[in-house]
Amino acid sequence: MTGSSYFFCGIGGSGMLPLACIVKAAGAAVAGSDRALDAGRLGSKFGYLEAQGIGLHPQDGSGLKPGMVLVTSAAVEETIPDVARARALDLPHLTRPQLLSELLNAAERSVAVGGTSGKSTVTGMIGWILHSLGHKPTVMNGAVMKNFVSADAPFASALIGEPELFVSEVDESDGSIALYRPTVALLNNVSLDHKEMDELRSLFGGFLGSAQTAVVNLDDAESRQIAREIGDVVGYGFQSDDARIVGGDLVLQSGASQFSVRSSDEHAHVELPLPGRHNALNALGAIAAVHALGVSLIDAAAALTEFAGLKRRLETVGEAHGVSVVDDFAHNPDKIAATLATLTARRGGLLIFFQPHGYGPLAKMGDELAATFAKGMRAGDRLILSDPVYQGGTVDRSRGSEWLAAAVESAGGRAEHIPERTAIGQRLLDLAREGDTIAILGARDDTLSDFAAELVRNLAARG
Repeated sequence: MTGSSYFFCGIGGSGMLPLACIVKAAGAAVAGSDRALDAGRLGSKFGYLEAQGIGLHPQDGSGLKPGMVLVTSAAVEETIPDVARARALDLPHLTRPQLLSELLNAAERSVAVGGTSGKSTVTGMIGWILHSLGHKPTVMNGAVMKNFVSADAPFASALIGEPELFVSEVDESDGSIALYRPTVALLNNVSLDHKEMDELRSLFGGFLGSAQTAVVNLDDAESRQIAREIGDVVGYGFQSDDARIVGGDLVLQSGASQFSVRSSDEHAHVELPLPGRHNALNALGAIAAVHALGVSLIDAAAALTEFAGLKRRLETVGEAHGVSVVDDFAHNPDKIAATLATLTARRGGLLIFFQPHGYGPLAKMGDELAATFAKGMRAGDRLILSDPVYQGGTVDRSRGSEWLAAAVESAGGRAEHIPERTAIGQRLLDLAREGDTIAILGARDDTLSDFAAELVRNLAARG
């Protein structure tokens, strides 16, 4: 990439920032823009990018120059000035997944991680195993990997290693998962999220079929059915007799889990410093993926004992006066169900703040979200809903959070809608008692983590 020049429109996005850093490290010139930067938000993130030698510009087209390649995320509208300026200059235009697939497909060995839930965590686990064993992977993740955070890299959602060993999570939401041709394709699970189920089955089936080796979670019913249609796959699971990588003896603890793993000729014990059955299954998938690259089960299991997890994945932000605050990315029914199962295993009450990640998702999966919350909450738990994320446009806003609160109540849960975040913070402080957990759930909004940290400070200050 040396000598190339790329302009990332929406460079602060969770999928754009790490890709920009990887491209910059490969020798290309990189610049970008972001509407959050124009609004004066998230200064530390953009300061980090500038420290990497990445030039930042207003999102008004002024940063585009002849010879550049424009890169946009799915969230960038065709009408914004950067796109219009690139067209006027007749610049090449790539979407984020088009550029990412070029890098992954060019690698000698690659792992692409797909599925509705757990992609970032599994990608981080694979990256950490390979890195800790000296394999020097390049890792593209949608979340900050705590093992790689340092004073110089506070937003470590990318790991810069050798370009010939490339690990990335890949997204199905816009159909771009069809672009990837990995050495190993991992399918963690399939459930309702961005697309209808028939389309998801087709996309994930094509994804597995494009790889040299397909690794599939056979404990997930939808993934297992897709695997049957593909044929020759490496299956993993705790409950599947036909799995090649078999987990067993699962012991779940408040902040960790332990299990055994075996193949036809190896056996190992895993001590994972993350809670929840879903994380144990994520770890089993990561072990299966690196095993397909030639890593022994024993080495993979040993590496996972030091896996620190990811930001906003059941992350305990802090505790004050006996109240814990947890920050989590859960936003679809499958992720929320896993998070609630883990948190309700704790003692004490659970106070949940959930910000739906858009009006479109509420229209598509609102009934499933309501049922998931009502089923996953205990009698004394409480859900507080803000308005959904809205970044403009013509999306139908007839189904909002007040509708979701009523639907949760109708299904047997306790929920209320409070539009404004300051009032939500005060409500949580008023409700919280010693021994309780406050969980901050939602996606597409980096300020949720700031809100969680502010809650901890306010809890500490209330005496």
